[in-house]
Amino acid sequence: MEISFKNKRVLVTGAGQGIGRSIAIELWRAGAQVVAVSRTKSHLDSLHHEYPAIQIVSVDLGNWDAARKAIDQLGHFDALVNNAAVGLTEDFLTTTPENFDLLMNVNVKAMLNVSQVVAKKMIDAKKGGAIVNISSQASKAALWGHATYCASKGAVDALTRVMALELGPHNIRVNTVNPTVIMTEMGKLGWSDPAKAAGMLAKIPLGRFGEVSEVVNAVLFLLSDKASMINGVELPIDGGFLAC
Repeated sequence: MEISFKNKRVLVTGAGQGIGRSIAIELWRAGAQVVAVSRTKSHLDSLHHEYPAIQIVSVDLGNWDAARKAIDQLGHFDALVNNAAVGLTEDFLTTTPENFDLLMNVNVKAMLNVSQVVAKKMIDAKKGGAIVNISSQASKAALWGHATYCASKGAVDALTRVMALELGPHNIRVNTVNPTVIMTEMGKLGWSDPAKAAGMLAKIPLGRFGEVSEVVNAVLFLLSDKASMINGVELPIDGGFLAC
């Protein structure tokens, strides 16, 4: 099944590294005009050096006004991937208000902000569109030491359902993907210890963690016209973790 994004403009947040970077690259390979957003300019410069056709924008999405201004100036998009997020581990009893605010601000509030700007322009253009929000299996299952992260991703899923409901009449589809541990460079650092990984792997029927390409493929499908009747879903990419 061939998926093409020819003549489509797509915005990808958190695109400097990891999953977001790979999504931006594969969208470009599929013909999209890609705008990659990240807070870290050095990551964007590296991406642009490798793929000069990908437009880069450096902005802190945690800053509501600055992010809103930067995204608004970029014009109309046909699709949006909300990938920018902060992850940290902190037990419930030791969770701090500072970290709670940080994760909610970036993982949820920034997603709302960017999506509002992009969706309003989609509505004005009357061409429909597609949005994919990157969530996590942590929105569906309790993970030890991830109190605030689980809460933030649960909020992402809930907000996505409301977006799907309210934007659907404008032919704008909104879905999430909910990956398990993905072996990005960060994922390898966090889960390369066999003792730590064993407990999680024991709960995944396929017996392994996910690869970046497996998330990217799902995101591109949901953004594409091949998924034209899929709206408001939360798609696990977890090897069966949530089925157990």
